[in-house]
Amino acid sequence: MLIGCRRRGRQSTRLKVALMLLAFICQFVHVLSEKSPSALTVVESPEASLEGEEDAHVEEGDSEDLDAFHPTDKWKTLKPGHGVPRGSQVRLNLQTGQREVKLGEHQTLKYQIDGQRQGKENTQGPSVSAEELKKALKNIKEGVDPKTSDKEETEALRAQFHTMDELKKDIVRLDMLMESDFQIMSRLVSQFNSSNATVEEKVKALHDLEYLVHQVDNAQNLASSGGLKLVVDALNSTDYRLQESASFVLGSALSSNPVVQVEAVESGTLQKLLMLLATPRPMSVKKRALFALACLLRHCPFAQSHFLKLGGLQVLGDIFRASGGGAVRVRIVTILYDMINEKELISQTGLDPIPDASHNERLRQYAQVSLQPLLAEQGWCSLVPELLASPEHDWKEKALRTILAMMPHCQTQYRKDYALSSSLSALQEQYQELVLTEQVLGDEDGYFGEILALLETVVLKLKQV
Repeated sequence: MLIGCRRRGRQSTRLKVALMLLAFICQFVHVLSEKSPSALTVVESPEASLEGEEDAHVEEGDSEDLDAFHPTDKWKTLKPGHGVPRGSQVRLNLQTGQREVKLGEHQTLKYQIDGQRQGKENTQGPSVSAEELKKALKNIKEGVDPKTSDKEETEALRAQFHTMDELKKDIVRLDMLMESDFQIMSRLVSQFNSSNATVEEKVKALHDLEYLVHQVDNAQNLASSGGLKLVVDALNSTDYRLQESASFVLGSALSSNPVVQVEAVESGTLQKLLMLLATPRPMSVKKRALFALACLLRHCPFAQSHFLKLGGLQVLGDIFRASGGGAVRVRIVTILYDMINEKELISQTGLDPIPDASHNERLRQYAQVSLQPLLAEQGWCSLVPELLASPEHDWKEKALRTILAMMPHCQTQYRKDYALSSSLSALQEQYQELVLTEQVLGDEDGYFGEILALLETVVLKLKQV
């Protein structure tokens, strides 16, 4: 049988019953206290007077020796020497003779030990005065550790860092040691032009120079300083390695750089490139020369006009016929297609690839480039379709686009070319099967579909009157 000690209501009957039970409990406590080193007393809670109720809690006789006891929502045995927090429920287990405690129904977890409240309460930290704060900030600003007042330690700390004046001097020294791009190019040109330099050293200098002239300003500085002329002169070298490297540097310097393009045309670069292409050279040299020629002609009607006057189209035709296929043919067809497409775009308002130039002036310059009639005269209407026999899909696509671009001047010849009609029909069947394969794989708008659409456009143009 368990008898507990709790708060009761304000009714007098319940108070009497509570007092009787309390007296009964005290008798047992008295018996137990004879075996315990400290006596138990029942004290009245001061908070009970606020509500007219009575609270009771158990305290040890010697409050200085109390240990903190943390009750929970379940009954726990109260050991001798433990203090009971205010508001806890206490009962005596008559079967075991032990005191048991648990939290009250509306209790907050507060403990009172030696008159000090501890638990879930904010504690005030050490305060800092305004003077101490100002002093700490001053020490931080001066780079002094606020915890260190010793002068030697402060000087040692400052010695680990450079002053602002020392940093400025270091920056000036570093700037003097660093070379600008112009200085590097000047050094490379001097190294290339040195009579004591070996072919390997000259090739290395050209390789390093090619990396720098990709930048527009560097390429223009190379032209204005005379370095470009030295590179152009290397095209006449008897060493094929120098011819190849010089062509590579020229192509990089000429790419999308109108200032250098005009300078190159006026300095005779175009003639030397055509000479490399027209005479027996290794294929590696001709590929680099074609790269430089393409960069010189792209978006430069001034260079294109000179190219046609110098017989450049005939030179490309001879290379196309002699190559017997391969990547060289594709590069030549790409150069022709770019030239045709540029003139077509410039004639359409708003499609000028270089919007910062005067549109009317560019129209006038491109009007002087009569490329299409020369293509028809020199047999390109029959040369370009030969590329359709290539096994590469990319090469076939470029040939189809060039055929379509030349259609206004080659349409009559195309209609009489039965080999072309047969080739186009065979390609249509091939790409229809490839498109079906793409659709099975879930690619509705695949690469082969684009080529098939291009094929159908060419066939439709041939049938138009």
